[in-house]
Amino acid sequence: MAKRIVVALGGNALGNTPEEQLELVRHTAKTIVDLAQDGYEVIVGHGNGPQVGMINLAMEFSCTKGGNTPYMPFPECGAMSQGYIGYHLQQAIQQELKARGIDKECAAVVTQVVVDANDPGFAKPTKPVGSFYTKEEADKIAAEKGFTFVEDAGRGYRRVVPSPIPQRIVELKVVEQLVKAGDIVITVGGGGIPVVETEQGLKGVAAVIDKDRSSALLAQSIGADMLIILTAVDRVCINYNKPDQKELPTMTLEEAEKYIEEKQFAPGSMLPKVQSCMEFVKNNTHGGTALITSLQKAKVALQGETGTIITK
Repeated sequence: MAKRIVVALGGNALGNTPEEQLELVRHTAKTIVDLAQDGYEVIVGHGNGPQVGMINLAMEFSCTKGGNTPYMPFPECGAMSQGYIGYHLQQAIQQELKARGIDKECAAVVTQVVVDANDPGFAKPTKPVGSFYTKEEADKIAAEKGFTFVEDAGRGYRRVVPSPIPQRIVELKVVEQLVKAGDIVITVGGGGIPVVETEQGLKGVAAVIDKDRSSALLAQSIGADMLIILTAVDRVCINYNKPDQKELPTMTLEEAEKYIEEKQFAPGSMLPKVQSCMEFVKNNTHGGTALITSLQKAKVALQGETGTIITK
């Protein structure tokens, strides 16, 4: 029986502009198709931080300055980003499958993810979206628009929005049906469109769910054997960017907890990735493991040559 894996793509697998993304996803597609060609059932999740921020700013500018464009709520901006990123990814994967003569389909599913309306994350925005700014630029925009900005892992200042914890993937059954049919599925794009349950049905909310957390929930819900989080580094490190930096080929849940207490992982960068892997491993009932590695090394990491494996 084929092993089922959920692959969470980081921002380095996409791009900051549509043109840059079209180029980058060609390389991303090769990695995804490599895994499918090796016999894995592949489900793909991805982020949308730069993209949803870009769309939101563009729509807001057009509405306030142009005068003829209606106000576009943040959840709809998230849905737009999910749509165009999914379109780019599935097109690139389809072309790579065709080039290799592999008889397999790929589809992107517009996915909603239920969150708790009372999640404490709504009171304290933490999820970076959009472009990087200098402190001066961020202060000016914050004063004009009332946005909250934070410094993001030494790379500049970014706007932050609420990031509630994902509770349930609405379109899970659709995803399962496509996976059982042998298709590569792209889902929980941007962490999923965040919605809350009301008496009138589901309602979108202004937030961005962390894509690693949603991918971990997806992996758990769909019975995946492994969660793979692809990022910019080959292995997780402690004492990162210091003279005594050390790569970690493996990490137990106990060790991960210890490193988190020591604040070894940056909150806007590696921390949510490690926590998401821990969540999947902790709640997996059939011995599933998690892997953090780079996009370029995904195939060899699955063979044990690099990457960081998280186990119980």
